[in-house]
Amino acid sequence: MGDLACTRLVAAVAALLTVGAGLGIRAAGSGDVAKFGGDALYTVLVYTLVVLARPRLRPLAAATGALAFSWAVELFQLTGVPAEWAGRSVVARLVLGSTFNVPDLLWYAVGAGACWAIHTSLPRSAAPPVAARPRATGGRSPGP
Repeated sequence: MGDLACTRLVAAVAALLTVGAGLGIRAAGSGDVAKFGGDALYTVLVYTLVVLARPRLRPLAAATGALAFSWAVELFQLTGVPAEWAGRSVVARLVLGSTFNVPDLLWYAVGAGACWAIHTSLPRSAAPPVAARPRATGGRSPGP
């Protein structure tokens, strides 16, 4: 199995485990731990999906993208549109939420930071060598 396929497989498994953890934390409790744990796991899920789609992306870029997406969804809640959609669709409620809450922004950052820390601590396999470019002869540039 190649490096990209392995990265995608790990990301897919992590996404499934994250969904399971999110559903479990919501089913097990109803207080702040469940609420804010779910917020952090939301960004963890987004992170795993980003890595699944773009396995070559560096951990900092994946974490930044996941955090930006999570914050954008939270800020979108200020429009009231997600609340309207959430009243009609369970999927919309799970993906977009319904009510803006400032502490959610912090917990999304916690999730993104945890993903970055874990991802950067994983061992990297040796990168494949870059093919050497042919050199120009006669002092001329080979062009673009």
